[in-house]
Amino acid sequence: MNGLRTDGLALARALVARAAAGDPPECDLAVCPPTTLLQAVGDTLRGSGIALGGQDCHAEPKGAYTGDIAAPMLRDLGCTYVIVGHSERRGGHGESDQQVCAKATAARAAAMMPILCIGETLAERDAGQALDVVERQLEGSLPEKIEASKLVIAYEPVWAIGTGRTPTIAEVAAVHSHIRAVLAAKLKNAAETRILYGGSVKPGNARELLSIANVDGALVGGASLVAADFWAIAQSCP
Repeated sequence: MNGLRTDGLALARALVARAAAGDPPECDLAVCPPTTLLQAVGDTLRGSGIALGGQDCHAEPKGAYTGDIAAPMLRDLGCTYVIVGHSERRGGHGESDQQVCAKATAARAAAMMPILCIGETLAERDAGQALDVVERQLEGSLPEKIEASKLVIAYEPVWAIGTGRTPTIAEVAAVHSHIRAVLAAKLKNAAETRILYGGSVKPGNARELLSIANVDGALVGGASLVAADFWAIAQSCP
């Protein structure tokens, strides 16, 4: 929940200018601005190769759900991605794995790619439950019969979001390896599902994080509010 129209357009224009200037990152790029900015940012990004996504969607395609936004509405605005199950939705809004699964299912029904977020709290990490929590959330949130190539998973340790604190390389590697194993047991061609790391990703640590096995990209938070930082992270992709 950051940025008014002027801010959002400035960020989008800065990214488009960098994309047009050459030396583009060797990765797919998507931005997920607040709902109020989707139309304006989408218009700015058109033709740049940078995709548009929403930050959340409702499980139902329409209805009396004042204040919510349906997946088909996001698709109508040009979104090809939508974040579901972000820790701030799970924690602040009490969303269950079942609700997240329903939202991810709705995203696919609207021809969008769900970016399905999972991750443990500090208490769960300290209790040695990180892998169990991540596995439970993933299994409970995964839509039935979803194609591996039509899904993105984002591992975001809750205790690392916006704190400046990041897990060790070994900790990230262990969780991402476990996620890949769970996916392999659930999906055909599980290697086609991209697994992102999110949690205090910055230009200074991006290259190291993105070089870890089974880390296929980043879910960038605060650093995405500075175009130069976001671009530097993207250019860190190996």
